[in-house]
Amino acid sequence: MGEAQPTLAEMRALLGDMPGPALEAGTAAALREAQLTKPAGALGRLEEIVHWLATWQGRHPPTAAHPRTAVFAGNHGVARHGVSAYPAAVTAQMVQNFVTGGAAVNQLCRAVDADLRVYEMSLDDPTADFTEEPAMSDADCALAMAYGMMAVEPGVDLLAVGEMGIANTTAAAALCCALWGGAAAEWVGPGTGVTGAALDNKTAVVERAVALHRGTTVEPFELLRRLGGRELAAIVGAVMAARRARVPVLLDGFATTAAAAVLQAADPHALDHCLVAHCSAEPGHRRLLARIGKAPLFDLGMRLGEASAATLAIGVVKAAVACHTGMATFAEAGVSGRKP
Repeated sequence: MGEAQPTLAEMRALLGDMPGPALEAGTAAALREAQLTKPAGALGRLEEIVHWLATWQGRHPPTAAHPRTAVFAGNHGVARHGVSAYPAAVTAQMVQNFVTGGAAVNQLCRAVDADLRVYEMSLDDPTADFTEEPAMSDADCALAMAYGMMAVEPGVDLLAVGEMGIANTTAAAALCCALWGGAAAEWVGPGTGVTGAALDNKTAVVERAVALHRGTTVEPFELLRRLGGRELAAIVGAVMAARRARVPVLLDGFATTAAAAVLQAADPHALDHCLVAHCSAEPGHRRLLARIGKAPLFDLGMRLGEASAATLAIGVVKAAVACHTGMATFAEAGVSGRKP
């Protein structure tokens, strides 16, 4: 007999059994921060990052010595409607580019000394066309989530998460529209560069998909099954596994954040261990960040995906840790503290 396959019911149960913040570690970070040779709050969000990192790693001082960048790649049946400027074959071609070291994320991983892992999600077997039927079965969705959990291995202390998949901004827009409401046009953007009539077509595709599935359910994991993709489901699994392992997470752009937002819709504290690296140029991302209450670390006009911004943010986290652990205290440096 084969092993029992995971189910969405089991994934929902896991979400209900997640560790909370380690407040003592966060307090220790705040106490040290107050003693460092600088005015209080002078390093701005770098100080917040250290507090967040310590709180969710459950230790002080926190570390960012073994970061991993995980890129999940999947194909979408909805691509047949011409919602992307590129053919679906590009997903596999870009995965090969990752493997041979030729993509932007490869260069960024080298720059921040991150371990890059690329996870292919049945690229020869796209999800179903979700304008006609659910994208995945319960078993397929749960299996993809379980596969994503494999990205969180012992020794990893920070996880940057991203995706590759032609048509996945269409899936992300449909998922956001179903989860958070509003018109399809408020969530749909150019993605790989579609404009004019092609953008109108993409919007119409999302409208049809949301109309078909949102009338059936509003349960977040079920909407993921119906409107997501294997790589998006894997991201959800990776974020859940990271929480259980006390590994803080950096989320990439629109598609990645849309996947993670499934957890936020199910539990308002499910993404407390996550920071969003940047605000993508994809217009739906800014709207989504406002809905889930996440302030991005930077806004550089990027919209590449492939965990490029999340990987770049590893450098910011490393800088925050270096300042926190390496700076002298007022007492150590013989510098006078602030006047009472």
